[in-house]
Amino acid sequence: MTNDLIYRPGTVNDRQQLKELGLIAYGEFANTLTPENWGKMEASLSDEEKLTQLLDTAKVYVCAHRGEIVGMAYLVPRGNPTPIYPAEWSYIRLVGVHPHHRGKGIAKTLTQQCINYAKRTGEKTIGLHTSEMMDAARHIYEGFGFKMQQEIDNPFGVKYWLYSLDLTNNNAKGQAA
Repeated sequence: MTNDLIYRPGTVNDRQQLKELGLIAYGEFANTLTPENWGKMEASLSDEEKLTQLLDTAKVYVCAHRGEIVGMAYLVPRGNPTPIYPAEWSYIRLVGVHPHHRGKGIAKTLTQQCINYAKRTGEKTIGLHTSEMMDAARHIYEGFGFKMQQEIDNPFGVKYWLYSLDLTNNNAKGQAA
């Protein structure tokens, strides 16, 4: 029942639940990736130092059901470049929903919250990356007006693409169709 869902900003106190949700939400790819590549993804999702750094840097939004976090999305502000993202871009990371709560619009709502926050804080471009394994996610992002920029290298052995949303464009949807 979607009435039982509560959306809120996440905090460092949510660290353990966020880590567990990442492993559960992305665990569906364990059978899609090679065992070696799943091992790399699982290690990355389990990395306490990476999670701490992300929580210190990003604004995280969560969806909770009866006190349990069942959805998450992080927005990293501009000024945090990576080999994928330029310094002037903000970017969305680790949108994940517990498998038992999919199909309720949680990922869409969390993505919208990230876009809204980016607009409020003066971000001009939001980036994200997604893969060929994530058809539903690509549909959500494209519905918001994200445009594929290029294919990018990925350590997990599947195709990944870089997407961006221009928030300075008056035609930017910022809301999924």
